[in-house]
Amino acid sequence: MKVIDTNDTGLRTLIHDFPRVIAKFTSADCTICKLLAPPFEKFANDPRFRTTFLRLDSDENPVAKKLMDERVAPFFVAYCRGRIVECDTLKTEEEVLAMLETLQACTDEAPVL
Repeated sequence: MKVIDTNDTGLRTLIHDFPRVIAKFTSADCTICKLLAPPFEKFANDPRFRTTFLRLDSDENPVAKKLMDERVAPFFVAYCRGRIVECDTLKTEEEVLAMLETLQACTDEAPVL
């Protein structure tokens, strides 16, 4: 599956349409965002991850922008069944992979943190 570019409204819809979603909040002037773009695309196309991958530009979306006023990009949020499982500023491919692996453990029967 490819990475879906979306906005605040799309995020609210997609986290309920798909059981597992990881959203990457980016900013145009974020060097780490650019460095993590290829691994994020690679993970999106990896069949091990039964996850929907979203990308939001925090500069163009009011809700994302407000979130990023308190955080540093790239900020990742993992959702299971519409609820946040984990969220953090991630700086390495290994950190993104660890978040994905935690998200993969989320099932319909598993409790959400």
